[in-house]
Amino acid sequence: MLPRSLVILGLTAAPSLAAATGPCDIYASGGTPCVAAHSTTRALYASYNGALYQVIRGSDGGTTDIKPLSTGGVANAAAQDTFCNGTTCLISIIYDQSGQGNHLTQAPPGGAASGPEANGYDSLASAIGAPVALNGKKAYGVFIPPKTGYRNNSPRGTATGDDPEGLYAVFDGTHYNNGCCFDYGNAETNSKDTGNAHMEALFIGDRTAHGYGAGSGPWILADLENGLYTSGGDTGFGRNPKNPSINYRFVTAILKGNSGNEWALRGGNAAFGSLSTYWSGVRPTPNYNPMKKEGAIVLGIGGDNSNSGQGTFYEGVMTTGYPSDATEDSVQANIVAAGYAAAPLQSGPKISVGSIVSFRATTAPCCTTKYITHAGANVTLQVVSPSSPAALRDSARWIVHVGLGNSACLSFEAVDAPGSFVRHSANKLQVNANDGTVLFAQDATFCAQEALGSAGTNAIRAWSRPARYWRHYGGALYIAGNGGPNAFDAKSSFNDDVSFVVSAGF
Repeated sequence: MLPRSLVILGLTAAPSLAAATGPCDIYASGGTPCVAAHSTTRALYASYNGALYQVIRGSDGGTTDIKPLSTGGVANAAAQDTFCNGTTCLISIIYDQSGQGNHLTQAPPGGAASGPEANGYDSLASAIGAPVALNGKKAYGVFIPPKTGYRNNSPRGTATGDDPEGLYAVFDGTHYNNGCCFDYGNAETNSKDTGNAHMEALFIGDRTAHGYGAGSGPWILADLENGLYTSGGDTGFGRNPKNPSINYRFVTAILKGNSGNEWALRGGNAAFGSLSTYWSGVRPTPNYNPMKKEGAIVLGIGGDNSNSGQGTFYEGVMTTGYPSDATEDSVQANIVAAGYAAAPLQSGPKISVGSIVSFRATTAPCCTTKYITHAGANVTLQVVSPSSPAALRDSARWIVHVGLGNSACLSFEAVDAPGSFVRHSANKLQVNANDGTVLFAQDATFCAQEALGSAGTNAIRAWSRPARYWRHYGGALYIAGNGGPNAFDAKSSFNDDVSFVVSAGF
């Protein structure tokens, strides 16, 4: 099957760049049509009205496809919200809009790592972890924590060997780490590291193992397998001062590789402005010329399923042919015109910063007089009342702060242990002193939403693991998924166990 853009070119004269209203229309008019086009936020062709992605519901395993509100438009987030009301949802498929069928699904285990799900598969992303607005219309991106990823190992039409290709993606410039590897792009078809030059994928993060940019990061880099690069002509190791640290919320990242030892890396602010070129020239050495691309597609993981990276993806494509800078500049203008903006991460009854609160369980009949408490690092559920000893009452009181890892959410400091906060570690809630690290800040940040159980006021999900919620199980507190590999992920009574009455502290 020909890609959608090739069909268009075969039927009509190539439209002008000004008339092309989707990124893939622009690539087609430049002679480098899309062969994979993925987005959970909008259509990437002016004529596209098919499914953008599929969500799977935690309550019953039901699925639904999310389409644009109108042809060529923004995703219908309200359809997702209605389908997922009162339960949880995960993104199960990210559909390819190009017509090639290069859909992204749950990544299988690979040579470097297995995931935590059944048969070693990686986890799926929460459907609500990355809300955004496009020109004021709500949509959802793909928030990918470590051990979460998508893949297609049976691609059609993507570049292989030393064939030319182009890629772009829109990422969140504030969500990253130095793990390997939050990638989008071309990878191995067997989920194993088959050697240098077998990948050509975009990466965002502050990893400095090979090539990196100015400042402290994060940077847009190219994963070419066994190395992240931002320059060429030598080993590609070390700093490229022309590649700046990212300091904006939405990022356009562009990578292209030509036949015959040529590649380029470009980027810019996806909300406004133009692109800059960080490298354009020959490839790094050794063994990256000629390229040996295999054509598989990865999102959130490395080619061998290295799955310790994290990031957020909104849209991206892969093309056939080597796009011109002018074509990419027009794509950037289209992305800017899409109007990406941040959207609220919290919903439901407000939990006010500066207040002191307590969290009462709502699961009947066992637990409706029990509150979240702590003794040292251990967080447990205990019966607490106004007549309980003062020390016990104090252990159930929490000071609400602006989120340490994301100011759009919240952190909770123990009243009786100043400087110590609730955080998750290995999926268990505990109270630890703030050590000032980025990891602690992220682990101690939580987002409130409407309770899933009718008796509660709020459910609290982990910002850095948005598919996981505070849950009491066996008297202890965890961040739990609605179904999953752990006993505390059990679906039974999930909605009640994750729903709490948040009230003024004792």
